[in-house]
Amino acid sequence: MVTLAPEVTTAPKPELIEVVSGHGRKGLWSRIPRPVRRLLGPVLILAAWAIGSATALLDPDLFPPPSEVAITAWRLLVDGQLATHVGASATRVLTGTVLGIVIGVLLAVVAGLTRTGEDLLDWTMQILKAVPNFALTPLLIIWMGIGEGPKIVLITTGVAIAIYINTYSGIRGVDRQLVEMAQTLEAPRRTLITQVILPGAMPSFLVGLRLGLSSAWLSLIFAEMINTTEGIGFLMSRAQTNLQFDVSLLVIVIYAVAGLLSYTLVRVLERLLLSWRNGFDGVS
Repeated sequence: MVTLAPEVTTAPKPELIEVVSGHGRKGLWSRIPRPVRRLLGPVLILAAWAIGSATALLDPDLFPPPSEVAITAWRLLVDGQLATHVGASATRVLTGTVLGIVIGVLLAVVAGLTRTGEDLLDWTMQILKAVPNFALTPLLIIWMGIGEGPKIVLITTGVAIAIYINTYSGIRGVDRQLVEMAQTLEAPRRTLITQVILPGAMPSFLVGLRLGLSSAWLSLIFAEMINTTEGIGFLMSRAQTNLQFDVSLLVIVIYAVAGLLSYTLVRVLERLLLSWRNGFDGVS
């Protein structure tokens, strides 16, 4: 007579359920609003800067304290210089970014949807990706002069390449079964592109946009070294020449804030355009 052993069922550990579901007990950290938690890193950097200045760990002549930088910012704001320089830079970045997005998306769609477009465009864009922006600066001055043209082209090129690389990859990464299903249902080509392929490539496009905005601000540094009298790049160059370390640190803070605002913009777009995606967003 064979006796069967009873089945042993192992219940999942409560800790595992809490981690996976994210509905366990909330600690003190989890109760703090997420925007406040996200600001903790920059606040710690600012605090370390202030403490280093107060304790003389940082040379105040070479690394002015935050209070001195704030006073400099107020002085430049009152006399109108800060608004002029920031406005000029923001206009260049906005113009170059819009042009870069349009050009990058159009090229990615042509190369992603057709093999002929891929043959004609992809290797060229990959080559441009490998060329540093600052290497193009002398050539752009020779070809276009020293006006606004080279500055806009430099920013546009950086944004367009980032948008193209990621959007093209997103188009080619769309699930083939979805495309074949749409073709089986005899969906028009326009519907296939607008309802299947482009929405599927949207996450990659937003990654490209995030990288493109970073590239735009980096390109701006080189762009504003081209015989200009306005812009935060010019402000930085003049401060370095005159050994104005407070102004140099102020420009770095402006770049940091601009980068943070750009990142926030992309995050908002992700929430609006990718509300259909049910992706993993971490645990508490």
